[in-house]
Amino acid sequence: MAQPQNVDPVKLLVGILWATQETLLDATKLLIQNWGEIDFAGPDHPFDITDYYEPEMGKNLKRRLVSFHNLVFPDSIVGAKHACNAMEDRLAGPQGRVVNLDVGYLDHNKIVLASFKGAGQKIYMKDGVWADLVARYRAGRYMPFEWTFPDFRDGRFDPELLQIRRAYLLQRKPAK
Repeated sequence: MAQPQNVDPVKLLVGILWATQETLLDATKLLIQNWGEIDFAGPDHPFDITDYYEPEMGKNLKRRLVSFHNLVFPDSIVGAKHACNAMEDRLAGPQGRVVNLDVGYLDHNKIVLASFKGAGQKIYMKDGVWADLVARYRAGRYMPFEWTFPDFRDGRFDPELLQIRRAYLLQRKPAK
């Protein structure tokens, strides 16, 4: 009979979607207050595949990936999703949100994002949060699925995800 196993910690990451530099700085400060040191901040990528967020957040949106030095346990994305929503509300303006924070985690096998929306591929966690498996590691990269966000699917974040993965694996390596 199988016995429960210890769960390995994972690398918390956030995809920050924003329109102004001020918003990015404000959101980054709040993220650091919640999860500590950011050990990776990627370059800014244009969010140019959909205009879904434009009515609320404006034009010329960008997305940046960040990850945190402190490793967490996978189920912590439930609280992290609620914390990110509170940050979005705190920074909101008269038109609504000015930042969208997609929180999740990465490990050596997969990328999982937290969501308040259910769907066929999502697994319910608790407190209204679903775990969305958006990529699995194979053949030297994180391979997306058909439901993965289009900008994650098109490869623009691949080098960054591999860099975050390398940092994660180094953190997981036993000290000699």
